[in-house]
Amino acid sequence: MTTPPVTVSHQATAAEAAVRMTEEAVGCVMATEGDTLRGVLTDRDIVVRGVAGAAGPDEPVTRLMSMPVVTVGASDDLDVAYQLYRREDIRRLPVLDGGRLAGVLAIDDLFADALQRLADLLGPVSWSARREQADSRPRRRSAP
Repeated sequence: MTTPPVTVSHQATAAEAAVRMTEEAVGCVMATEGDTLRGVLTDRDIVVRGVAGAAGPDEPVTRLMSMPVVTVGASDDLDVAYQLYRREDIRRLPVLDGGRLAGVLAIDDLFADALQRLADLLGPVSWSARREQADSRPRRRSAP
């Protein structure tokens, strides 16, 4: 997950949020009120709900952000996140620790995890196949 999460005040404007996304090179920000997560604002939200909806740059993020927010707990098993991604059709999942925003788990993080799990499985299989292949080769005998 990405820590610390990139945040803006729930009172920020769309323009302020877009500048923050640009500065941090991220595609979303968490809209917070103090320590409380209020919503998730993505670059797509700004385009679809903002620009396409004729909202100006001074539009408050509260009118553009995705709510209610689907979250996962910091102590939850990673499989919980996989299930939420499938069920909720989301790309970013805020991680809460004791009700406070601790980070953001992006779908790219899960892709990296899945690739690592696959590599962990394929490594031993590959070594085993090479060993079996080497064991099955005819061996040369040296001349007497």
